[in-house]
Amino acid sequence: MRADRKETLRYLGYRGQEIEQKTAQMIEETAEELEKGSSPKSIYQEYSCQVLGDNVKIGELTVSSHNLAVNLKGCERAVLLAATIGRAADFMIRKYSVSNLAKAAVVQAAGAACIESYVDEVEEEVRRNAVKRGLFLRPRFSPGYGDFALEHQKDIFQMLECSKRIGVTLTEGNLMMPSKSVTAVIGLTTKERESCQMEKCGLCAKTDCEFRQEGENL
Repeated sequence: MRADRKETLRYLGYRGQEIEQKTAQMIEETAEELEKGSSPKSIYQEYSCQVLGDNVKIGELTVSSHNLAVNLKGCERAVLLAATIGRAADFMIRKYSVSNLAKAAVVQAAGAACIESYVDEVEEEVRRNAVKRGLFLRPRFSPGYGDFALEHQKDIFQMLECSKRIGVTLTEGNLMMPSKSVTAVIGLTTKERESCQMEKCGLCAKTDCEFRQEGENL
């Protein structure tokens, strides 16, 4: 797990601008502190998958979502995943919000880069296991993307026992604590040409891809 410096800058809103030495040093120091303090944990489980129109059934979970249905179309298996980098980012944000607001903003960005990096690592493990069985991965899709309602966090938490197994809890508004945590669905397909080989939608030139995730057109 690493707080990719380029991704951290992207989350901070930089798009090719010149970075001041002071800012670059703050990002480096903050990223190192966060990497050392984080305690990444994850859990994932594979389930049967059925797609009927805009209705998706993953194990005992039933979801009505056109976007998720498109993503999982043709998949007979799917993986539910949850991951967190722990409480270090939240602790650092609280600490620096009192003494250094600029640094608190950097922690927010570096934390987002960290959890993405860690989930990429977990997904790669899922990919390796799937390839052994002749299966390929669709892009991961999280509650809150498109019309995949955030309220389904509760179902995923119950199925994976997230609170018990990786120490992540849900607020009444279905937000995760620690905040730098992710849940996702990953479809497994037998058709390699329908799988995704890109790490992030934003890196892909295929802007008309039916699997492209919301908010990944940057």
